[in-house]
Amino acid sequence: MFKNCYQKAQVLILAGLILFSTHPAGAWGFFAHKRINRLAVFSLPPEMLTFYKYHINYLTDNAVNPDRRRYAVVDEAPRHYIDLDVYGDSAAYKMPKYWKEAVAIYTEDTLKAYGIVPWHINTMRYRLVEAFKNQDIPRILSLSADIGHYIGDANVPLHTTSNYNGQYTNQYGIHGFWESRLPELFAEGYSYWTRPAELIRDPQAEAWSAVRKANMALDSVLGFEKSLKEQIGEDKAYGFDDRNGITTRSYSQSFSKAYHDALNGQVERRMLASIQMVGDFWYTCWIEAGQPDLNKLLEQKLTEQQKKALEDEPLPAGKPLDVRPHESHFMGFQRLMAKN
Repeated sequence: MFKNCYQKAQVLILAGLILFSTHPAGAWGFFAHKRINRLAVFSLPPEMLTFYKYHINYLTDNAVNPDRRRYAVVDEAPRHYIDLDVYGDSAAYKMPKYWKEAVAIYTEDTLKAYGIVPWHINTMRYRLVEAFKNQDIPRILSLSADIGHYIGDANVPLHTTSNYNGQYTNQYGIHGFWESRLPELFAEGYSYWTRPAELIRDPQAEAWSAVRKANMALDSVLGFEKSLKEQIGEDKAYGFDDRNGITTRSYSQSFSKAYHDALNGQVERRMLASIQMVGDFWYTCWIEAGQPDLNKLLEQKLTEQQKKALEDEPLPAGKPLDVRPHESHFMGFQRLMAKN
């Protein structure tokens, strides 16, 4: 199936970059998530590539749907992160890999309070497999876009800690700095060479592996920012940008470059890992569904209802969710863990 695929994948990735360059990018989240989903398409085998490439604009534009739902839908926010530090030392290795085992130890309420991204990726995998089996085009595309988003989040170091925005270490704003400012400035210079998509033997373990690798990079994310500020001074770390007529305070370009250089390709590696993992999960779901003929789906005339389902998803009604647990909740759980 994959004869000469490495060469083909490299050519297709370059084609993807050319296509992406004509597609306007939004702010952070929009920029990175859209790029990850778009380029993951070009890692797929020919049996999937035609279908996914035909719908590439949908997969790109709707890569941000989970974020659109995040502040409006109860239970959406915890799907984007996991605060490993609240569970004690080496939690990424000690916590149960499977959801039912984790619930038996920590309870579902506690898990949702501190994030469930590695388990939710696996939940999305089951849903996507079923969509492939049912040859449900809108569901295949919607779930493919969504699982790409959650995989991208799982590969971000600051999505693995309760100190997600540096609020506990006097580094407030580092979340947007790492995820937004750095990609905006440097992503066009990244190399996106990747291998063809591969079958994942244990998808749940793969989701946890991504979280572990992201978490291993956390010390560098926080440590280098802090040390650079101490070296050059807080005042020189920031500047002002004019965006859409609004002047905002942000990290200066000189500080951003110094920080990006200190990270030594970390943001690029996390983006590349996300692209590869998204392609692997799409491919694995298709294999698990029995490799349905996706080219035949392209021949189907979509009903008006299906076309409507492929439009941007409206925000469902729901009580806005506090995106992260309050500090008092965090401290209370830390005391509980200490007793155990």
